[in-house]
Amino acid sequence: MNIQGKVALVTGASRGIGRAIAIELAQQGIHRLILVARDRQKLTEVAQEIAAMGVQATTLAIDLTQVREVNIAIAQLWRSYGPIHLLVNCAGVAYQSSFLRSKLPQVQEELSVNLLGMYTLTSLIAKRMASQRQGTIVNVSSLMGKVAAPTMATYSATKFAILGFTQALRRELAEYNIQVKALLPSLTDTDMVRDLKLFRWVIPMTPQQVAKALIAGLEKDSSEILVGWQSHLAVWCQRLAPWLLELVLQVATPPVIRQQSDATLMWTKTQRFADSLFSRNKRPFAFARKT
Repeated sequence: MNIQGKVALVTGASRGIGRAIAIELAQQGIHRLILVARDRQKLTEVAQEIAAMGVQATTLAIDLTQVREVNIAIAQLWRSYGPIHLLVNCAGVAYQSSFLRSKLPQVQEELSVNLLGMYTLTSLIAKRMASQRQGTIVNVSSLMGKVAAPTMATYSATKFAILGFTQALRRELAEYNIQVKALLPSLTDTDMVRDLKLFRWVIPMTPQQVAKALIAGLEKDSSEILVGWQSHLAVWCQRLAPWLLELVLQVATPPVIRQQSDATLMWTKTQRFADSLFSRNKRPFAFARKT
């Protein structure tokens, strides 16, 4: 894809990978950037940085899970700035916890932002791209969309879903001259993941490395853009020696998380013992009633 003179919309553009992608697109000479995120102040800061490069920047502070508001906003943007040629779905959240300790509000937020927000925006823009018979959509998945990680069950599930969604759309939208791609970075050093406990031997990438990989993938028309040698190694290991990858993941899981899981397992066993004891105590009474 040649981005010269094009209009791009980037979600999650206020920080991390989304911000890095927006800046890289500006450096590569895109005509206009529409920056989308919830934090208005940070969006303004990114827009000012991009404007200093001589690139037009528009900000949209919005919650992508609010369908009606997003619908109105996209209609206004399309009327004001013409067709959007490139959509980069980068907005996302991540929480780390053993599955048995996971909290429903966090699970719901990951599903809402990572999946439903992306789905809503993609649907609105893809329909308009189809009428123009041109466009490119990039969905930011993750290495965890290929290799699920312990302690990140819901996040991994959303990233697997994004990859499946991307593959389906790639075939469906091809007849409208719309390209649909997936970007799969490994662990990236952003403020979203700095509170997470890192897996052993994983070397975080920089957002700038991910952004440059995206540009290279767009130039090569790659359908899936794996970022970093660790991603390639993990995917090949999964294909050729899945048992080895399972072993590596078991050893690499953060110790604190494993200790929490062990404690949870002990609590579960205690509950089962209590339930069993209680059941045995109830049996004579139940039998007496039956007779």
